[in-house]
Amino acid sequence: MALKGMVPPDPETEVSQVRYAVVYAPRRGRKRFPAGCVETFPNLEAALAAADPAGSRYPARVVGPSKSSEGLYVYYLDRWLD
Repeated sequence: MALKGMVPPDPETEVSQVRYAVVYAPRRGRKRFPAGCVETFPNLEAALAAADPAGSRYPARVVGPSKSSEGLYVYYLDRWLD
């Protein structure tokens, strides 16, 4: 899991941790998402249960949050879970 520009996970803080999430993504071709499009969950089962593909909300494993060069908080896609 090495995306260009991604802050690597930090075991001592909450920054750039691997998380299960539901990502709002009308198009799934992107590799990073603004924090407002990502809802994190404590485990895989919760993320899968909250997903709504008809509403463009897909389960994913993400890394973040990380601050982008534009000053926004973003999550990086590790992989889609469906």
